[in-house]
Amino acid sequence: MAFIPKNYIDKAEDISELVVKNCNAYLPTASRLCLISTFIEDGLRMYFQWSEQSRYMDMSWNCGMFLATIFVLVNLVGQLGGCILILLQKHVRIACGILFFIVVLQTVAYSILWDFHFLLRNFALIGALLLVLADSEVESKSLLAGIPSLGENKQKNYMQLTGRCLIAFMFITLLKFEISFFQLVQDFLGTIMMVLVFIGYKTKLSALVLVLFLTSLNFYYNAWWTIPETKPLRDFLKYDFFQTLSVIGGLLMIVLRGPGGVSMDEHKKNW
Repeated sequence: MAFIPKNYIDKAEDISELVVKNCNAYLPTASRLCLISTFIEDGLRMYFQWSEQSRYMDMSWNCGMFLATIFVLVNLVGQLGGCILILLQKHVRIACGILFFIVVLQTVAYSILWDFHFLLRNFALIGALLLVLADSEVESKSLLAGIPSLGENKQKNYMQLTGRCLIAFMFITLLKFEISFFQLVQDFLGTIMMVLVFIGYKTKLSALVLVLFLTSLNFYYNAWWTIPETKPLRDFLKYDFFQTLSVIGGLLMIVLRGPGGVSMDEHKKNW
């Protein structure tokens, strides 16, 4: 951000802090709800398309209808159950563990390992879950009141770092080598903000800009409600929409909680 006057950046940071302050009562719930939205949507899809999903797994893996049905059941119960626990803030570690397992299971089952686009998006989704897990970690307590303990919250800090870095992968999937003004602006702005979130510099401001930017792109590119139900494109856009919404939830959590201890913003406080 060296090309932007410092006073403009300071004003933008003040605005972002004001937004967080005024929305502090709603941001935690909103960020969690956005983050788990893709799991809710997919869990409900498993329920309403039970037979179609079972047949698809049987045809893809030739595993028989019994194992295919077990796969659908695990996805249904695991995703909806994990989402309920996260919303209630009960057993968050267990809930995140279940959802991590679901992401890995679907990556293998749907052959996402060989699809670079969807693989990066799944990495971003795992990053968002790590931020939920880090947010649930309680602050470490020192043995003596008022004296910070050595290595305080180290695990939480590294989870926040990993979550930030993985979320940044989402924007690699948005980069397109097209010669148009809109695409060039999208690529340039997305890359700059992605790098800033990645290294943890001006993190809350950068994450807030990305929330607004990604939300606009999501409604523009993934407007699944405009596609007739009979067309397969509707399901594809719907999946993409809610997965992107989950990454937005992770970014909102960064706006709310900050980048964590392993970041340039944190190191600046010690300079």
